[in-house]
Amino acid sequence: MTTDDSHHDDASPDEDRRQSGGTWREPDARSGGEPVLPDGGTEAEGADEATLDPWGSSTIADYRKLFEQFGIEEFDEVLPEVPNPHYLMRRGVIFGHRDYRPVADAMRNDDPFAALSGFMPTGDPHIGHKLVFDEIIWHQQQGGDAYALIADLEAHSARGLSWDEIDEHATNYLLSLLALGFDPDEGTLYRQSDNREVQDLAFELGAEANFSELQAIYDFDGETDISHMQSVVTQMADILYPQLDEPKPTVIPVGPDQDPHMRLARDLAARMRYFGVTEAFASFEADGVERTLLRQAYDAREEYAEDADRPRCGEAADWLRDHQPAPADARESIVAKLDEAGKEPLRPRIRFLDRNATDAAFEALIEAIDGEKRVYDEHIDTFDLDHAEAEELARQVELDNGGYGFQPPSSIYHRFMTGLTGGKMSSSIPASHISLLDDPEDGYDKVKSATTGGRSTAEEQREKGGKADECPVYELYAYLLSGDDDEFAKEVYDECVGGERLCGGCKEQAAELMEQFLEEHQEKRAEWEDRLEELDIDLDSDRAPTSAD
Repeated sequence: MTTDDSHHDDASPDEDRRQSGGTWREPDARSGGEPVLPDGGTEAEGADEATLDPWGSSTIADYRKLFEQFGIEEFDEVLPEVPNPHYLMRRGVIFGHRDYRPVADAMRNDDPFAALSGFMPTGDPHIGHKLVFDEIIWHQQQGGDAYALIADLEAHSARGLSWDEIDEHATNYLLSLLALGFDPDEGTLYRQSDNREVQDLAFELGAEANFSELQAIYDFDGETDISHMQSVVTQMADILYPQLDEPKPTVIPVGPDQDPHMRLARDLAARMRYFGVTEAFASFEADGVERTLLRQAYDAREEYAEDADRPRCGEAADWLRDHQPAPADARESIVAKLDEAGKEPLRPRIRFLDRNATDAAFEALIEAIDGEKRVYDEHIDTFDLDHAEAEELARQVELDNGGYGFQPPSSIYHRFMTGLTGGKMSSSIPASHISLLDDPEDGYDKVKSATTGGRSTAEEQREKGGKADECPVYELYAYLLSGDDDEFAKEVYDECVGGERLCGGCKEQAAELMEQFLEEHQEKRAEWEDRLEELDIDLDSDRAPTSAD
């Protein structure tokens, strides 16, 4: 869940737009009347399946694959529920999410929520990193508890940086974050290596993970050092850290290459819970697919049950044999369980599963459940609570008995920025990116030298229009230079594709805006540089030099 230079090495947000020939999307009801950019297009010819590597270079030719392969949801679907959405959300730069609704609900209802992201200090912060800075700051401005961390343990273990290098880069990241608007008085800043609570939580989380799991997720092998593995559970602790004092919806803004971290963090959050809460229909256990079939059988009970108010498991088994040809494996499994249950009534209930509960917590939950209930060795069934009520009760009993009560962390995903020279934005290619530390005149020159989506001649451009969807310069307008002004971003787009705007003038305007942005940003950085000692964070590591130093 950390942001570092590798996030922008291989990914092109316009690559999937090129596949679809996408254009600026006109306002519609789902986006609250605001224009947004396309989500992505059809599958690129010959493209491989998406591979998400948090430390490598992720190439994502088609963002839509992430919805199908990894279960990331389209942000458009939740956008109408977000009060005062950030322009990155409105324009489709933030294209996906995982379980963001609890955060949106908390915003609307003025309930507690948090946002956290980490920054691996491996180089200078650049305009790609600004996306994450902006997302953290916006959530803070919406009333969330904001956390920004320096992932120095990860930088040392996974990248081999010396502590002196880490200190220098960490200071630069922090200055840009503050200059862009992060409020340190209302938010939390920390280094992994200095936060004992995070390290203690990482130790506890490590007891719930094993090498085989990390190997499957991250392709670790016998050559992977222990510190690198330890940095993974430390990141899991970072993600859950905002909930240590109080469980609350927490969002982690990241690039899609960090999704493996999010999936593992959500799994570990569930494993740390005392109780799981699921729907059930009989005394036996069933998985998700099996529960779907049980629900279908229960809803159809009037077709087969001698007494529709009290359908029997054996009757449901007979019905499923005749009426549910697929999925075959799940059908055979649940039919066998129903046959074994025989005359037991098929009856909906909410089940509390004992995952890690102490004996005292299990007994406390039994006492806390009002109404009809059935108590078994490792679970409790209740017939008078809905799922939401049961979740809240389980969490409260857990907290009262010394547990964490974690809520599953949410995430939002933004597109990678295209390099100014086309293709990849890479910190190893200075002309491809603009550092937030670049001299403003150098920023101006880089934009002036950037690749565009223009035609071969001015005459052809006036006739056919420019290809804004393939233009790194237009991307600068959409991601940064237009700021909150959607009308300006749309005007640049329409003038380009309509043939009114030529590349020379467009780049000149963008270059001037970039120069102005860098001047203002660096003035604010200088103001904060004089105030760093006021912050509750140590930017000078006292760790002993190692072989990496």
